[in-house]
Amino acid sequence: MNIKLDESWKHHLNDEFEKPYFKELSTFVKSEYAQYQCFPKGKDIFAAFDHCPFHRLKVVIIGQDPYHGEGQANGLCFSVSDGISHPPSLQNIFKEIKRDIGIAPPVSGNLERWAKQGVLLLNATLTVRAHEAGSHQKQGWETFTNAVIQMISEKKENIVFLLWGGFAKKKGAKVDTNKHYVLTSGHPSPLSANRGFWFDNKHFSRCNDYLVSKRIEGIRW
Repeated sequence: MNIKLDESWKHHLNDEFEKPYFKELSTFVKSEYAQYQCFPKGKDIFAAFDHCPFHRLKVVIIGQDPYHGEGQANGLCFSVSDGISHPPSLQNIFKEIKRDIGIAPPVSGNLERWAKQGVLLLNATLTVRAHEAGSHQKQGWETFTNAVIQMISEKKENIVFLLWGGFAKKKGAKVDTNKHYVLTSGHPSPLSANRGFWFDNKHFSRCNDYLVSKRIEGIRW
């Protein structure tokens, strides 16, 4: 696996790349991409870090797997490439933004614009085999992304963690709530949202209210 990571993150994660588990993970990913169609494209595996330098980091959103449909995944959780229809969870995210702060859903579901403002859109597993959800779980990615979250919690202050659904809540359980602001709710998927666990969580306005209270510029959602 060719690791092309923004320099601001490399300084903090180089030791992780040298650990035995990551070397085994790298071998696994290389083999999968050689034998099968996998997502996202190789150059986008670490896109969450590339578009959100460490020194700009303000917000962390945790997803689970990359989208496994053709052309969807672009390395940012919940995000899809330009021109791709918005998946149901992303539709519900945009609906809640409109309800919360009045911004109409955009034409493009590409969330790169959030990342460039300091939102780390981090999937727990950074790769997946086409049309096989969860196919790259339990190969080492979760260990790596746990280390990322732990490092952010230790080395940064006043980061907003948006944890949507049980999986994300467990993933962010070790975040130091004395230093950071953690918001939790149900997942934006239709199964959760339609049962009343997503809409009206007001995470987008609450996130910005917190950032502004710390004299940090809010996110243009």
